[in-house]
Amino acid sequence: MFYHVKELQFNARVSKPDPKFASMLLEQFGGANGELKAALQYFVQAFPAKMPHPDKYDMLMDIATEEFSHLEIVGATIQMLLGPTSGELKDQADQSEIMDLLKGKEAKEEFIHKAMVNPQFFDLNGGGPGLTDSQGNPWTAAYVTANGDLTVDLRSNMAAESRAKIVYEYLMQFTDDPYVKETLRFLMTREIAHYQMFEAALETIKPNFPPGVLQGDPRYSNTYFNMSSGESYRGPWNEGKSPFLGETWQYVDDPIGHVIQTNGMLDQRPIGTPRTQDDVEKQNKELGKMRSEKIRESVPKADIHWSNYSSRDREPGRNL
Repeated sequence: MFYHVKELQFNARVSKPDPKFASMLLEQFGGANGELKAALQYFVQAFPAKMPHPDKYDMLMDIATEEFSHLEIVGATIQMLLGPTSGELKDQADQSEIMDLLKGKEAKEEFIHKAMVNPQFFDLNGGGPGLTDSQGNPWTAAYVTANGDLTVDLRSNMAAESRAKIVYEYLMQFTDDPYVKETLRFLMTREIAHYQMFEAALETIKPNFPPGVLQGDPRYSNTYFNMSSGESYRGPWNEGKSPFLGETWQYVDDPIGHVIQTNGMLDQRPIGTPRTQDDVEKQNKELGKMRSEKIRESVPKADIHWSNYSSRDREPGRNL
């Protein structure tokens, strides 16, 4: 159940209309890394987490709801940046304010140029924000990623917050309005906060690596291929121990020769790792059983209901 509070979560303001930047800001309204994508992504991810992970369900729904609040902030900012355009488009009188503003071919072309990044502001939306990105591409559910495995979804969310944060960084470079920058800084900071929340939630799920249930094949999990000519670089990604499995990286300087020598990798043996195929099979069964039992135990066998309504939480006199 959603309850709409009419005041914004953050007191968004603009110094003056700026239709060009309003068009750019649509990227965070209906774009691939925008607030609507985040809100719906966390919203749909929450459902399979409800019974096995009620605490993560609560977190995902809280953050999803806050993302809807951020969508409202972005939409309100876009509307303020558009100024009186919406009302003036509906005034057909020749002497309306927008006609005065656009008096003369040069003035009209300049005004259109400012908003031409997304002309749908005028010819479809009547001077209001639409669910598109800054180029006018419509929002799509293809932006939303939900895999049903919480360790995968939480990592996906951390990446989503990272992308949204960097978009706000870029946007701040294209406006000189101190009020708009203030709003964008708030939204950017909340991306940082959410990233930390998702990372902290991931750390409460053990084991959480690799993502999913099945373990990697020890023959291939620590092999690094030098796949380019010229100067090669070494670092913790291809020398020393791997960060999660603690295996020793095996650097293959001649990938073609290695593939031929190992019969297309079929004859490659595990090197630099204590793990064996038997270990992998055992871990697969144990982790699969643990995850499966957690879900089965959390789902009632009968009389299944989603919510518990407690009388102590009801306000007196509110029963209708």
